[in-house]
Amino acid sequence: MTSLIASSPQGKWEGDLRLFPLLTPSQLARVSRYGSLRSCDPGDVLLDPGAKVLSIFVVISGRVEILRPASETEQIIARLAPGQFTGEVGTLAGQPAMVSIRVSVPSEVIDIGRDQLLKIVQTDSELSDVFMRAFLQRRLELVANRLGDAILVGSHHNPDMHRIREFLTRNDHPYSVLDVDRDRDAQTALDHFGVSVDATPILVCRDQQVLRNPTNREIAECLGFNASVQMQDVRDLAIVGAGPAGLAAGVYGASEGLSVLLIESSAPGGQAGSSSKIENYLGFPAGISGHDLASRAQAQVRKFGAQIIVARSAFHLDCQRKPFGIALDTSSEIRSRAIIIATGAEYRRLSIENPGRFDGVGVYYSATPMEATMCMDEEVVVVGGGNAAGQAAVFLAQTARRVHMLVRSEGLADSMSRYLIRRIEQHDAIDLRVRTEIVAWEGDGHLEQVTWRNASTGEVETRAIRHIFVMAGALPNTKWLDGCLALDDKGFIKTGSDLTREELDAARWPLARSPYLLETSLPGVFAVGDVRSGNLKRVAAAVGEGAMAVAFVHRVLRE
Repeated sequence: MTSLIASSPQGKWEGDLRLFPLLTPSQLARVSRYGSLRSCDPGDVLLDPGAKVLSIFVVISGRVEILRPASETEQIIARLAPGQFTGEVGTLAGQPAMVSIRVSVPSEVIDIGRDQLLKIVQTDSELSDVFMRAFLQRRLELVANRLGDAILVGSHHNPDMHRIREFLTRNDHPYSVLDVDRDRDAQTALDHFGVSVDATPILVCRDQQVLRNPTNREIAECLGFNASVQMQDVRDLAIVGAGPAGLAAGVYGASEGLSVLLIESSAPGGQAGSSSKIENYLGFPAGISGHDLASRAQAQVRKFGAQIIVARSAFHLDCQRKPFGIALDTSSEIRSRAIIIATGAEYRRLSIENPGRFDGVGVYYSATPMEATMCMDEEVVVVGGGNAAGQAAVFLAQTARRVHMLVRSEGLADSMSRYLIRRIEQHDAIDLRVRTEIVAWEGDGHLEQVTWRNASTGEVETRAIRHIFVMAGALPNTKWLDGCLALDDKGFIKTGSDLTREELDAARWPLARSPYLLETSLPGVFAVGDVRSGNLKRVAAAVGEGAMAVAFVHRVLRE
């Protein structure tokens, strides 16, 4: 059968020095200290798809081909000449290979294992720049050209199809999509794998394993997202949540010599990772998307040797023993000497009958290019008055016919940055409606109609609208703590000087000192970012808290 994965022209990236730079003679000399020289014959396979023992290969002489298996055929992605090297960000993470690497003529290569590669990027500044730039650019190209080892087949009307696409996209894993409502090849794929339309969506891993409506955890296991994580190891620091605060803590903790594991329930980036464009974060005058910021931070975390486990949620905190135990389910547990909680908060669902009815099929909690494509040239609704809602409205207005922005308050001045308010006020395609909220909706399988009411005038209006973006309110992700920590009346974690003497007494605070800044009512456990009581709801503040908490972790580990 012809491959169902998107094809790539033979040798598409040959000669692209952004992707495959040439190492200088002095760089080659330094690199050689970290690996072993191998002599290879034509046809020798250096790496197979799915391989879990990973190396990169630096070509010294001859030529090496990078190939992408595709059912009955192979596609040559690039041919590497002397001075060029293989690998991408998945190598740093210890994830299974997506490509095959084969020798085409008599050659010599330097074989550098993953552990030695991590030493290079951590200790040699010049080589680190060369390798990291190339690795990041290669992953971007793989994603952009859908050159991955996964095929997703299903209907864009199915909420699980949207969930799987979002999970793969936000984890930067390249994949191909076959829509049963639009692509003729979709039925061919279903026939080939013996699956009916009613059983979709399906995810095909490496043209072999077929997953029927998989959970995010099943996808992560199939594609090897967590392949290198050793669950039994006791860490210096476990970070629960990989949003901006958690990623910052991971970078600083790992770069300062701590053994670090980040636990993320979905994908790195948190709510900020779904922001279309962040323009008030220091150092990015032209702005940066939340996804790009999260991708760079994730690569930075891995560069310093921290590990990230995705699609696993903290289920329970065992706060009665040291090292602490974080149960991920009923059978697996992470042990750590210190913990930073960065689980953030979730947007509230609408206060309406059956609020989850259209989740993924008309109601969304992020506005990324994937969602923007789905509602091109249509009217949409954005609910919320904070920066995330403002960014979403401005972003969607680029492609939507009209954006109705609904806020319950009298205006935006108290909750949104002024630069976003000005853009909303000046954009012809954005209709700001204050003191207004959704009171009803209708649809058969997909949202079709929305009704909202103005609280000041009592006026009710119904519109044929198929897409709502909800970015209002915040519910802290703290249910898993089971009473281990002191919370405020809204469920956010109290830290530092906000903890009263009565709360510390109730928690049996055992130390003569008071809690450090960002430390909870349990010594050695810290809270940062949106999950913390009194948080500032700014990306920069979350990053700062993550970095600051690590400084206190060092103190705790010395006590």
